[in-house]
Amino acid sequence: MKPSTPSAKATPSAKATPPITINWDEIQTVFLDMDGTLLDLHFDNHFWLEHLPIHYANKHDISVDQAKADFGEMCSHIEGTLDWYCIDYWNKKLDMDIIAMKRLVSNKIAIRTHVETFLKHIEKKACRVVLLTNAHRKTVELKFEHASIESYFDRVITAHDPEIGIAKEEDGFWDKLHNVESFDPQNCLFIDDNMSVLQAAEHHGIAHLLAIRQPDSQQTPKDTQHYTTIECFSQLVAESV
Repeated sequence: MKPSTPSAKATPSAKATPPITINWDEIQTVFLDMDGTLLDLHFDNHFWLEHLPIHYANKHDISVDQAKADFGEMCSHIEGTLDWYCIDYWNKKLDMDIIAMKRLVSNKIAIRTHVETFLKHIEKKACRVVLLTNAHRKTVELKFEHASIESYFDRVITAHDPEIGIAKEEDGFWDKLHNVESFDPQNCLFIDDNMSVLQAAEHHGIAHLLAIRQPDSQQTPKDTQHYTTIECFSQLVAESV
C-alpha cells in the first residue's frame, strides 16, 4: 500500500531510554495499535475533549462545561465497546459530521518520535506487520492522509470490519481475529497503549506484549502495570538478539 502524502511531523523526542531486547527469531507477526501507539494521542484527546464539546455547545446553545458533562455521560454508557470508537454512531448520536470536524484540527495528527525508524527496522525482519486498531476505517483513512505509515503494513485491520465487530478489549476479539488473520499467539509481538486491550491479549496467550507509557505527549505518563514499557520507539531499534 502506498501513502499519498508526506509524513506528518513527529512528536518531540523523549529522553534517553534503555533498549528493549526482542528476539526476532521468535516473532512471526507484529500487531501494532495506531492511536496512542504509532500516533500521538494528543490529536484524539484534543478533538473529543476540547474541539467537539465547543461545537456541540454552539449547536445546542449551552455552555462548554455543560457540553463536556453531557458528552462524558454519553461516553460512560458505551466506553470500551465498539460504539465508543464508531464514527457512524457519533454522527447519528450527535447529529454532527465527525470526520468533517476532525479535518478542522487534522494538523494535530502526528507520528510519535522514532516510529518510522522502528517501522523501517522491522521491514527487514522475517515477520508479518499488521495494524490492529479500534479506530473506524474512516478515521484510519484520515490519519493516513496526514501520517504516511500505511505502506509499512502487510494488512490494516479495524475492529469495525464486518468479520470482527467488537472492540479489542472485549471478550472474543482475538478469536474473531483468528478467523481473518492466521497467527500463532506464542510468536506474536503486540504493542498498544490501552491496558485493557493488553490484558485481553494476554488472556488469549499473546506472548510478547509492550505498553506505551505516554500515549499523549502533552499529558502525564500512565501506569503500564506489569507490562514492559516503551518510553520511546528508539528503544526497539537497537539490534536485538
